[in-house]
Amino acid sequence: MSNDLTFWQHLDVLRGSMIRCLVAVTVCAVAAFCLKDSLFHFILWPQKADFPLYRLLESVTGNHSPLTITSIPLISTGLAQQFIVHMRVALAVGALIVSPYILYELFRFVSPGLYPNERKAGLPALVAGWGMFLLGVAFTYLVLFPFTFRFLGTYQVQSGVENLITLDSYVSTLLIMSLMMGVLFELPVLCWLLAKLGLLSAAPMRTYRKHAFVLILILAAVITPTGDIFTLSLVSLPIYVLYEASIGVVKHVERQKIT
Repeated sequence: MSNDLTFWQHLDVLRGSMIRCLVAVTVCAVAAFCLKDSLFHFILWPQKADFPLYRLLESVTGNHSPLTITSIPLISTGLAQQFIVHMRVALAVGALIVSPYILYELFRFVSPGLYPNERKAGLPALVAGWGMFLLGVAFTYLVLFPFTFRFLGTYQVQSGVENLITLDSYVSTLLIMSLMMGVLFELPVLCWLLAKLGLLSAAPMRTYRKHAFVLILILAAVITPTGDIFTLSLVSLPIYVLYEASIGVVKHVERQKIT
């Protein structure tokens, strides 16, 4: 894309990129929608007793953990709820599959306006950011959401009070937590990019480590959909680990600049 384009020509280029991304997401979403059985076998697997995390806990604790009980049933309370959930999940999966292409289109659009050093740092940052986002989604699916679902799905104030969990609540919680954790896992990449541009150093990050921990707790409380202390701990711990890892990343960038 040329730098000599007018404002309206830039808008036309942006519109073309957006249309191509929307078409790609739509195609993948339709494909995911048609693979309903396989799609929901994967999405609903944390609800079932044979999920790998539960089997691992069962091998460690025996049958003494509430997380190793049989499958927790889900219900649907609306006439069109299952169809709407199906569409929402297919769209989310389609967007996730197409995300590398979306990032490519984004970088192709903005790269002509970047300085050479920014362009050089931008492409690795996009690739690493995509990988860290997927890592955050995987962590949510494999660890964070199953723990949250089992803990809250089996929690009772009295034995006579039964939990009736809707399919919509299950899927909404999974998607929100996956999105939030995917974004939060970008922290090391963001710190690396800022350090590369000379906008961040490790010294203040170490100095304000305690303040960062408090902010992480507040952030975890805001983004935690359930609001309980158990889920709050599960969310805040990996974020703080990422913060410590970000300090190491920034220190590594500083050492590279010195040498």
